[in-house]
Amino acid sequence: MPFALRALTLSAALAVVAPSFAEDAISKGEYVARAADCLLCHTMPGGRPYAGGLKMNTPVGAIYATNITPDAGTGIGKYGYEDFEKAVRQGIRKDGARLYPAMPYPSYARLTDEDTRALFDFFMKEVTPVRQANTPHELGGVYSLRWPLGAWNMIGGGGPFRPNRDYDAEWNRGAYLVQGAGHCGACHTPRGWAFQEKALDEGGGAFLAGGVLDNWSAPNLRGDLNTGLGRWSEDEIFDYLKKGYNRWGAAFGTMRDVVTWSTSQLSDADVKAMAKYLKSLSPSIDRTVPVWVYNSGAAEALAARRYDRPGAATYARQCASCHGVDGKGGGALPALAGNPAVLDPDATSLVNIVVNGAAPLEGEGGGDMDWMPQFRTFLGDREIADVLTFVRSGWGNRAGPVTPAAVQSMRQATGALERAQIFHMR
Repeated sequence: MPFALRALTLSAALAVVAPSFAEDAISKGEYVARAADCLLCHTMPGGRPYAGGLKMNTPVGAIYATNITPDAGTGIGKYGYEDFEKAVRQGIRKDGARLYPAMPYPSYARLTDEDTRALFDFFMKEVTPVRQANTPHELGGVYSLRWPLGAWNMIGGGGPFRPNRDYDAEWNRGAYLVQGAGHCGACHTPRGWAFQEKALDEGGGAFLAGGVLDNWSAPNLRGDLNTGLGRWSEDEIFDYLKKGYNRWGAAFGTMRDVVTWSTSQLSDADVKAMAKYLKSLSPSIDRTVPVWVYNSGAAEALAARRYDRPGAATYARQCASCHGVDGKGGGALPALAGNPAVLDPDATSLVNIVVNGAAPLEGEGGGDMDWMPQFRTFLGDREIADVLTFVRSGWGNRAGPVTPAAVQSMRQATGALERAQIFHMR
């Protein structure tokens, strides 16, 4: 689409995507940066804000986040607005080279001119310059070439946000945040043969239907009753995005960082809009699967100390004190019964979190009781596989077994990671 026409389209959208935030608290640009989660990807654990260096694993090798502080030598200090706009919404650097789509520019293409300009002003006027050289990417062969990305954009590139006039302004604001700044589809939408997102909005049934990235399985966010948000109310979706937990589960892995640095810092009105939009998405994959119903059999056996099923004794010894013999958890300690992440056909995230642990939620609901310990050092592959199979088949859960080979594969893929790396992977 020609730039002038795109600008007109975006300008027309402003009426339904106007931000809602306390203008006296932070600048509009900082608010957009929080919504876009820029800090999470462009900051190393313990590093200077936005100075880059974070390692992101992809199927074709490791990519390192770049320095986006306004340092003129190693950051984006020499960028004008037009250069910045091309990088953010089109994936083209100032020197004309294409950015790898680890930078979610297919989503950021939906940002309005107003939000993109505010974001530019924030980085140039409010972010402290840091002189820190970028780390070279670890990509081999043809994957190190950037010119084919121009062709990739014809398949996986995004376009401007277009309000849906069949819905109200709140729904459209939620759609704008989820599809655009929040770039939820970058993790939660399955990828195609060229690693492109199979859909970029609700017009495609694959949009937010779940995806696997960097040894995590990002769950389905559509209306599926078992593996998605079908049983969640709008208020429960709001709680999850704002606090990191609700009665169905708690954020873990990268999503904990998303809650900490992004969604918990948005206005209540914006988080409610996101919840409204997500709740409106139709089911995608498990329409024919029996709906989860709680079954007390596992709880009764654990309470009676009958450990006749593989994994039951390990669960009682290692897991029940937090998640309960009834599998219902409590507060920020997630329920396992009926948890969509537990019911996910892909157990990658469950294996990862048991092997590598998880950081506590920050803010409301967090604290020492919310630590998920690493079990890689004192449980074997068979023990972890058995306890996860027990969890995925207890309390009415109906999900497939986990194999020792899957656990061993996760150990090898993640290695002996430092605690900070484990809790800041993306």
